[in-house]
Amino acid sequence: MSERFEIRFSGAGGQGLITAGIILAEAACIIEGKHAVQSQSYGPEARGGASKSEVIISDKPIDYPKATIVDACLAMTQESADKYANGIKPGGVLLIDSDFVKNVPQGDFKVYKMPITRTAKEDLGREIVANVVALGAMIALTGAVSRESGEKAVLSKVPAAFMDLNKKAYSLGFEKIKALM
Repeated sequence: MSERFEIRFSGAGGQGLITAGIILAEAACIIEGKHAVQSQSYGPEARGGASKSEVIISDKPIDYPKATIVDACLAMTQESADKYANGIKPGGVLLIDSDFVKNVPQGDFKVYKMPITRTAKEDLGREIVANVVALGAMIALTGAVSRESGEKAVLSKVPAAFMDLNKKAYSLGFEKIKALM
């Protein structure tokens, strides 16, 4: 990992992407002892409008808490891809939910296409864990934290009754994107 690593999660309000960002920041900071900040923004609609969560991870103290040159971006909807898949650094990565992002933004970055929401619905029977599938995929793509740290952070945030489902969702996202790489 470089000195400063920036990841943006974007989609529609209510998809759990702010939670995914918080989990990633906790994995980096609490579990791995790195420096991390997480910020978020969403439109006035809150549910349904475009929202984003940004996580900055560094080996050193973070002097500016906003993403400036994004290493990796997730876009779960077309609106979020159009609005937030900018500023990805050359050689960075963009992960899109291929069922919802049809007009893929162009740039000097690698694009990965995965039907994230459909994967959660069809493979796990629960669309609600699409954010955890996406988080697993983003951690596999970036290596921002270890697979184990990401899983530990996910499991620390979910009620006991949903641990198995979330563990499967995280592993599914991680494995599916590894297969695409």
